[in-house]
Amino acid sequence: MLHSSVFVQNIELLKLKQCILNVDKHQQSKDSVFFRDGKRRIDFILSYVDDRDGERKQERRREYEANLQKAGLELETEDQSVRFLLLFHQDIPMNWLFTPFRLPNHIMNPEPDYFTSPFNKGKIDFFLIDDKETFFPPSVRNRIVYYILARCAYHKEDSDDKNKKGIKRLLNNGTYGAAFPLHDSRYWKASRDPNSESERFSLYKHWARFFSFFKEQPLNLIRKYYGEKIGIYFAWLGFYTEMLFFAAVVGLICFLYGLFTFDDNVWSKEICSEEIGGNIIMCPLCDKTCGYWKLNSTCNSSWQSHMFDNVGTVFFAIFMGIWVTLFLEFWKRRQARLEYEWDLVDFEEEQQQLQLRPEYEIKCTSHRLNRVTQEMEPYFPVTSQFARTFLSGATVIFWISLIIACIIGVIAYRLAVYAAFASIMKDSPTNNIHMVGSLITPQLATSVTASCINFVIIMILNVMYERVAIWITDMEIPKTHLEYENKLTVKMFLFQFVNYYSSCFYVAFFKGKFVGRPGDYIYMFGWSKLRNEECDPGGCLIELTTQLVIVMAGKQVWGNVQEALVPWLLNWWGSRKARSHPESLYSRWEQDHDLQNFSHLGLFYEYLEMVIQFGFITLFVASFPLAPLLALMNNIIEVRVDAWKFTTQFRRPVAAKAHSIGAWQEILNGVAVFSVVTNVSMAVLKYSRHVVFMVKFFVAWMIPDVPAEVKARVKRERYLIQQYLHNYEVFILMKHSTCT
Repeated sequence: MLHSSVFVQNIELLKLKQCILNVDKHQQSKDSVFFRDGKRRIDFILSYVDDRDGERKQERRREYEANLQKAGLELETEDQSVRFLLLFHQDIPMNWLFTPFRLPNHIMNPEPDYFTSPFNKGKIDFFLIDDKETFFPPSVRNRIVYYILARCAYHKEDSDDKNKKGIKRLLNNGTYGAAFPLHDSRYWKASRDPNSESERFSLYKHWARFFSFFKEQPLNLIRKYYGEKIGIYFAWLGFYTEMLFFAAVVGLICFLYGLFTFDDNVWSKEICSEEIGGNIIMCPLCDKTCGYWKLNSTCNSSWQSHMFDNVGTVFFAIFMGIWVTLFLEFWKRRQARLEYEWDLVDFEEEQQQLQLRPEYEIKCTSHRLNRVTQEMEPYFPVTSQFARTFLSGATVIFWISLIIACIIGVIAYRLAVYAAFASIMKDSPTNNIHMVGSLITPQLATSVTASCINFVIIMILNVMYERVAIWITDMEIPKTHLEYENKLTVKMFLFQFVNYYSSCFYVAFFKGKFVGRPGDYIYMFGWSKLRNEECDPGGCLIELTTQLVIVMAGKQVWGNVQEALVPWLLNWWGSRKARSHPESLYSRWEQDHDLQNFSHLGLFYEYLEMVIQFGFITLFVASFPLAPLLALMNNIIEVRVDAWKFTTQFRRPVAAKAHSIGAWQEILNGVAVFSVVTNVSMAVLKYSRHVVFMVKFFVAWMIPDVPAEVKARVKRERYLIQQYLHNYEVFILMKHSTCT
């Protein structure tokens, strides 16, 4: 979001005017994004159903729209079954090798590159303004309009109820049905209006189609159309996917090494040997119903385990410790370059923080002096803040405890089912283990079924907790939008971390460690008849692999279905009536009204999905070298699914500024450090290696966060701007002195 003072300065340029006209619907192209005069561009749409009995809603709309006009917006009403209110705010060497991956230059660079400076109305002569109507791009214009909508009151001036303000409350109480910026064209063809840029069509044609998966992303056009916040997300997702390629290749090589050294595995040969494994009699796997068994009956599982648990696994664990450091450090450099190219170097986070949330302004009844702005601002008393924070923390702890209780329940299931599967063995003291199915041991059968149950529990808890997390964050009433996002991010990730990874931690670090010995076994809770489960003779790593494959792959498949199929079905059903109408009568705002709304937390869920995946491929990658390959294949699809979803299935989001990925950067750093601990711990237990930490921090120290080239260009640009401003001020002073 821009600083509020910019909005005030721009609003002063406007002429107050109301444009409510009645014209024939056939006189203007219904695909137009302009007012009826064909000159003023539509920046925002408000829609409502004209309820003849809803007098209170009509009164709210009258007061709200009158106040919008006072704030400097121009309005125009479309009289249809659903009424629409249109709002207007005036104002390389070997380059040929990469040609197949390139996009046309006008798509990659839709705007010329200028020296830039934050807009200031007092210095308007400094700026190149050919046309005031097009000086600000549509993404900036709709951000300005939404700022006004979020704070405009809908009560009368003499009313005592000052809380009646903001488009959010009007949407919640049904006064308006929707509020959204307008797409500039249909996605499948360019607009017939010559004044429309049809950037949505260009994005769909060059970016959102799946068969463009090998092409670079038009980040500058994404930023221009959707704003910097969405642009930085796709930049990060694309960079993450590119870096996954290297991890996937190395992981695949390590897996192939285990596959090709299948016959050279000495300990598997000994287990499978009739002379060695066939003569080793193992103790019963459960009490009473289980018999003795031969070690060579686990031959198949030992071979399977070798594919993922071998010397190459240790190398891969060390490699991933270095990879995760390179990924984070190189992303910082890429992000710094984008900050410069997108004119975000001077974008201060404090400007975001100074913009209070409308909900905070409404709820606060006390005021105090802001030491930064030296103005009175609303604030919450410390006692109220403490009470809300305490309740929020208690709620989070309760839900995390609920997850742990569910995990304990799954462990109890594992023990009970494991005993049932193991009891299939005969009572003969030298009999082999009977397979539950082809090549399936009791340990593997237990692991697969428990993992499936655990995945279902994870999905159910996710749905329930998402609503709880949003509710308790709203209850805390954060002061700024940035604070709101950070609070919600911490709550959601903490819960998701425990929810997704706790079962994996159990298998990796606890299962088989507290078993006891023959004659003195350890039982769950000490008093139950459920004996703590043991690892397969080949180790627990193959079971951890099973857990990861089921949870990680299941989450990715479910996520893609939820992201792509559900919005498509909802849009198909919602637009069924419009499909029977002639296309010439289906206006631009009606088309967008039938699309799904992109909530202000939509991008939050996209980040959360990818960060959870990042945890899977880093925290336990020593047990499953193919995890980066699965993530790579998923992300290649994810980039295009997200692009398709943004351009075809959702209304145009309100643009927002951001110069980084925010709190997710620190979360990724934390996961990276923790991943070194988990992977090295799994390797150290068997091979006594621990060297990755030193390499990680040395690599991070060696790579600067901001490229030297970017630093130099920023300094050069600031110098030239200051020089120009100084010369201009001298010119003005000399001009005034001459006139005097």
